[in-house]
Amino acid sequence: MIGRSPRFLQALALIERMARFDAPVLIQGETGTGKELAARAIHYQSPRRHAPFVALNCGALPEALIESELFGVERGAFTDARQARSGLVAAAEGGTLFLDELDSLPLRAQVSLLRFLQDFTYRPVGGTRECSGDVRIIAAANPRFDQLLRSGSFRDDLAFRLNVLLLAMPPLRERPGDAALLAEHFIARHAGHYGMPPRKLHPGSLAWMARHPWPGNVRELDNRVQRALLLSDDERLQLDPAAMAPAPTQDAPRVTPSGARCAALAGYHEAREQALQQFERQYLEQLMAAADGNVTQAARLAGKERRCLGKLLKKHGLQRASGAAAQPH
Repeated sequence: MIGRSPRFLQALALIERMARFDAPVLIQGETGTGKELAARAIHYQSPRRHAPFVALNCGALPEALIESELFGVERGAFTDARQARSGLVAAAEGGTLFLDELDSLPLRAQVSLLRFLQDFTYRPVGGTRECSGDVRIIAAANPRFDQLLRSGSFRDDLAFRLNVLLLAMPPLRERPGDAALLAEHFIARHAGHYGMPPRKLHPGSLAWMARHPWPGNVRELDNRVQRALLLSDDERLQLDPAAMAPAPTQDAPRVTPSGARCAALAGYHEAREQALQQFERQYLEQLMAAADGNVTQAARLAGKERRCLGKLLKKHGLQRASGAAAQPH
């Protein structure tokens, strides 16, 4: 966790303090702000540091499987349950269970989790024996979590159980100077990984980073640095997409029969359509990079329905690359 802006240092101080107390933590922040890093920092500074840190992405599992993933399953509980299997609560025994994308947790699973948090006992799916779990719960949610609470899509009583300690991770645009520090870190890390000599940032990149809104936050910055490092041989890296794009070729001026010279221009509507197409493609490429190839997350960032975004990606021939990147790691 790298940074020295005031808001980021405040978050670090809270992390250090929260690590001392064995209470549930709710971490809120935009995508790419480092919520899982913060959760790991709390765990590894806590008395539970020598026990496991187990993460579950609540949005990556079907609703029917979340309970068995958390609490395990007894043999014969359903058709494919040929043998008993323990869950993530048992795997995190003595340590920390991290629930990422809490805002994606279905209502049925919310009930089961609330029951567990009341006394930290549970029953594996299909079983009658009661088990106990010694785990600390840390959850992370996107800004839409507050909207879900207001609309009743997320249980208030579960939110109260989890929101004992609240940590807000600041977006990169509210951390002046940190983008440059992080960029230098990512350059060194990726250069070492790919066996390349380290390079410096172009002065123009520093100015651009200071005014860029960073919708994908630190993850977007990491992706931009890696792309610039791999695709450029310049001594200084340019992160500004406009500076990285090749200069457009210009048609030679044509001469009219009267001898007057004029630039070769397309018609207004044709030129406008070309500009819109170019903007769409560049925006989609940047959007998918910020979302790390995840189409669902990209739709959230763009404020569009996933189906509409999928049509745009298909229109520009980006659906295959984005679909491949969206596969679970």
